[in-house]
Amino acid sequence: MARPAAVTPDQIRATVLAMLAEAGDHETAGAATTTPSAAPVTHDRFRRAVSVRRLRARLGAGDPAVLSRALNAIEAELVQAGLAEVALPGLPDAIAEQMRALWAAAVSVQLDDVVRLRQHAQQVATDADTARHDADVRCEMLRVELGELRERLMARDAELTELRASSRHAAERAEILTAASAALQAQLEAARTALDGARHAHAAELTDVHARYDGLSKRLLQETEHQRHALAAERERLTAALNDAQTRIAALEGLRERLLEELASGRDAHRQAAAEASALATVVAEQRHALQALQTAHTTELMQPAAQPRPARRQPARNVSPGHAAAVAAAPRPRSRSSRSRKSPSP
Repeated sequence: MARPAAVTPDQIRATVLAMLAEAGDHETAGAATTTPSAAPVTHDRFRRAVSVRRLRARLGAGDPAVLSRALNAIEAELVQAGLAEVALPGLPDAIAEQMRALWAAAVSVQLDDVVRLRQHAQQVATDADTARHDADVRCEMLRVELGELRERLMARDAELTELRASSRHAAERAEILTAASAALQAQLEAARTALDGARHAHAAELTDVHARYDGLSKRLLQETEHQRHALAAERERLTAALNDAQTRIAALEGLRERLLEELASGRDAHRQAAAEASALATVVAEQRHALQALQTAHTTELMQPAAQPRPARRQPARNVSPGHAAAVAAAPRPRSRSSRSRKSPSP
């Protein structure tokens, strides 16, 4: 919401007219509002009577800029009205009217020039403000660029310092490498001299080696020939021994086959004897078990009391082997307890 103005244009206009009236321009102030006057208001008289400071003191409030613009407008209005009502004594009315019209035209042209000059001045001031703003912006940009350039310059100075230090270090290293290169060059010369001496010594040693190699090669050829004859004789001897060994191997192979056949027949006879012995052992074991069973049954019958009748029990049929059945049939049957009691004498 806009803030209401402290002073209105009507109040400003009334106050200005009152100040002009107080300054002795009562007739001029009345002519500006109602009737023409013989004493028009001029710029000097208006500025002597009214000022921004006096107007603000009379009103008690107001923006100086607003009051200044209002005073300029009122001044232009009153001065133009005063110029339009200039009295021309001693001239006919028609001529005076034409002179006033001419004067008004000249004043209007002058005022137009003033307005144009004022507009031009305002435009120049606006352009100057724009140029100043652009210059400020450009100055700020240049200041920022200057700061960046200073930072870059500082960075380059730091890099230059580092490069100078690196250059000094590289120069020192180059001097060290130059000294080392000179030392290595001296060592290279010494090594070349030693290499030449070694080559001469190697050539002499190589000549000696060739001479020894020729002698050794001749000796090796002689020994090789001797070994060849010895190997031929040994080969003949080994061939004869190999033939004898093959003959013996053939005889031993025949003997081996015969022994294997005899061993196989002996193994068959042994297996048959083992089977017969196993069968006999089985029969003996069955007979022994049958005998033990009979003895156990006989002992049980003897241990039972005589008064207790023995119920006849039917023995279940058992699967017995033929050998066991033959042993039971051949064994003597025990007598019953009743028959023995009958035969025994009474007490």
